[in-house]
Amino acid sequence: MINNFKGIGAALVTPFKDDFSIDFEGLKKLIAHVSSDGATDFLTVLGTTGETATLSDAEKKEVLAFVKANNTKKLPLMFGLGGNNTLKVLDTIKNTDFNGIEAILSVCPYYNKPSQEGIYRHYVAIADASPAPVMLYNIPGRTGVNMTAETTVKLAQHPNIFGMKEASGDFMQCIEIKKNAPKDFILTAGDDLLSVPLIAIGAEGSVSVLSNIFPVKFARMVKAAMSGDFVTANRLLHDFLEINPLLYAEGNPVGAKFILSEMGICSKNVRLPLAPASVELQEKLKVALGKMK
Repeated sequence: MINNFKGIGAALVTPFKDDFSIDFEGLKKLIAHVSSDGATDFLTVLGTTGETATLSDAEKKEVLAFVKANNTKKLPLMFGLGGNNTLKVLDTIKNTDFNGIEAILSVCPYYNKPSQEGIYRHYVAIADASPAPVMLYNIPGRTGVNMTAETTVKLAQHPNIFGMKEASGDFMQCIEIKKNAPKDFILTAGDDLLSVPLIAIGAEGSVSVLSNIFPVKFARMVKAAMSGDFVTANRLLHDFLEINPLLYAEGNPVGAKFILSEMGICSKNVRLPLAPASVELQEKLKVALGKMK
């Protein structure tokens, strides 16, 4: 089952209507878009790109149920389930319908800045409680704390922890994980522009924001790298170089949602404290989008 989470996983945004309620019609269009032409290998629903910090528990259940019902390609589902309150995460696990969920993606605790021992104990508690296998998620630029390679490798020994989405940007750390973790432990890229170089050192795919927008092209890049065709992979990577940083310039998924609105898939609406793309950012995104082949 864990091999279902190699390759490309689209980290789905959560579309909103103008009144900021969930736009389920937009979500249906998005699922169809990212699933087109066999581009996406699995779906990541309610990850941090899905603005889960601003969704109620009831809304999260609605979104999860809707994705399950509208996953027409029957792609494996990875469910974002993490936080900085371990007891609350465990309670959420207890009250989640895991039918149809093949794995969970759990972000490193944010804001609290726990010690490595705290991070370790947090994940062990989650892995012990979860009916589905767990992929760790390290993104220190947003959490304020880095999960070290040593902690990752230690956690990789847990029978219910199968992989790591790595977005630290630290290649030495990633190399250490690949060297010392069990051979079947999956390392996947959490930074789209680092997908190709991480695959070169042993990563086995990418959980991607860009897949919301350019699912087919991004898949071509990742699959070329995974097959060893780094000439093609790097050429495609260079095409994303201008547009990718703009997606995050005013917070994630502000840029992605603006482009999706230009494509007619969903609105550009985000929930506070995020704000829609500024006029200046919109113009930059339009220029970059016009250059995409």
